[in-house]
Amino acid sequence: MAAAATTTAATNLSPLSKNASLKRLPLFPNRLPKSPTSAPQLHKPLVIASSKNPIADVISTHKPNPKNNSPVIDYDDDDKPREECGVVGIYGDPEASRLCYLALHALQHRGQEGAGIVSVHESVLHSVTGVGLVSDVFNESKLAQLPGDSAIGHVRYSTAGSSMLKNVQPFVAGYRFGSVGVAHNGNLVNYQALRAYLEDNGSIFNTSSDTEVVLHLIAISKARPFFLRIVEACAKLEGAYSMVFLTEDKVVAVRDPFGFRPLVMGRRSNGAVVFASETCALDLIEATYEREVYPGEVVVVDKDGVQSLCLMAHPEPKSCIFEHIYFALPNSVVFGRSVYESRRAFGEILATEAPVDCDVVIAVPDSGVVAALGYAAKAGVAFQQGLIRSHYVGRTFIEPSQKIRDFGVKLKLSPVRAVLEGKRVVVVDDSIVRGTTSSKIVRLIKEAGAKEVHMRIASPPIIGSCYYGVDTPSSEELISNRMSVEEIREFIGSDSLAFLPFDSLTKLLGSDSPNFCYACFSGNYPVEPMGKVKRVGDFVDDGLIGSIESIDEGWVQGTIVRQGKRESKENMEEEIVSL
Repeated sequence: MAAAATTTAATNLSPLSKNASLKRLPLFPNRLPKSPTSAPQLHKPLVIASSKNPIADVISTHKPNPKNNSPVIDYDDDDKPREECGVVGIYGDPEASRLCYLALHALQHRGQEGAGIVSVHESVLHSVTGVGLVSDVFNESKLAQLPGDSAIGHVRYSTAGSSMLKNVQPFVAGYRFGSVGVAHNGNLVNYQALRAYLEDNGSIFNTSSDTEVVLHLIAISKARPFFLRIVEACAKLEGAYSMVFLTEDKVVAVRDPFGFRPLVMGRRSNGAVVFASETCALDLIEATYEREVYPGEVVVVDKDGVQSLCLMAHPEPKSCIFEHIYFALPNSVVFGRSVYESRRAFGEILATEAPVDCDVVIAVPDSGVVAALGYAAKAGVAFQQGLIRSHYVGRTFIEPSQKIRDFGVKLKLSPVRAVLEGKRVVVVDDSIVRGTTSSKIVRLIKEAGAKEVHMRIASPPIIGSCYYGVDTPSSEELISNRMSVEEIREFIGSDSLAFLPFDSLTKLLGSDSPNFCYACFSGNYPVEPMGKVKRVGDFVDDGLIGSIESIDEGWVQGTIVRQGKRESKENMEEEIVSL
């Protein structure tokens, strides 16, 4: 009966325009307590440190200690920002789970440490999740356990610690009117306040993922039909979320009002509707790209077709610029723009604004290749493969007992002496984060005989951590937040160094420029973290770490400086409830 009521109400929806809106729903029936009893307590003393990024002025004196002396170590390629996950949803195809599996393969670059698919058959949700690559988690027998013509899927990147199976998405939960599955890309900046409130009111959490909060909010909602529960739950969220939900008879896609993380919609020739984080996933399963899910939009797909509803009045979009710089594949269209064309243009700008006499242009593969092609074409210099990347090395390996300098980088990147020896070399990379990998790459190239090494970076300097679903270090660890360009050049050992000028980036984007988030370059956050900042060496909890203690260790509660005044955690909570 409940399912029938849901379907009937959804049928009466009138599709609303992109700019239509509903009145924003109240956050909670009662105000949050001033000091939630379940709020994490401070474990380490705080100090105030100077930086270019004021939101990160609160840090801890605590330095992480290695837990053991295991020879298994992380590869230096982790000196990059990391997109934390990718999602896919399919409605109306008899091979939904298999198509989901293929689409997750196309999104594997967005997360390599956990994967899962949930399908629905005869009103029952079936789930298979696992730790590892998509090809490790799924085989013929596993996919046979996922019947039905609708499915959602997820790939996830773990930022720290061990991957715990119970925290791999999609999550499935039962509530009084049925079951629901959810896959989430993003990060909720008010997660701890929401969790504290829910726990104070009796909710029991099984994971450390912020996504589980969404399920609890749906479960306690009294709204009917089901999609209005999603609307009511999302009205309480702050931060980044591109989510796909699966119920007994629907697939629902939701994007936050700022549109931080990408989410697109397409359609297969048999009429099946597909949602995915990138268009490359649509291409693989032969779905035609139709449009983005708009910021603040809820899209409901069921037997009656596609219904669109604006979740809430949304401000100016603030889409993540790093999707075009690094995260997305070059063959994707993200936020309505070709990623390939963006990166090629970044390289052309560098060649125009930071030229240098050189003999060859090379890239740090794979993410620097398209920008290097743009640089070489504009500079009129040959592009060659000066670094060869091994695609058979995972994120961990066992180092030989005899110390080999730069072993991790050498294992993944091999210089080509025939290209580099005696040459003045321009090396194009997408970004510099800590600077440790860049310094090793410069040294490798010089040891291969290069006469000069000139680094060109196809993004502005990164001075701020991301709180919207990207794993970045604390601001103190970001080399551009601590050093000038000349100091960085000296640190990495290159003969020259230039970043993509920020003004040139915004000029290239033209009228779309105000619609992007540049917080990692400017320290200006569209949605500011609610009284918590990253600490040196720690991580954004991404749902794979397991215990609530790990969340406490990953965040520091305290005051932040904003617009010239210091605000306490309690004041921030007042903001949460006064929407």
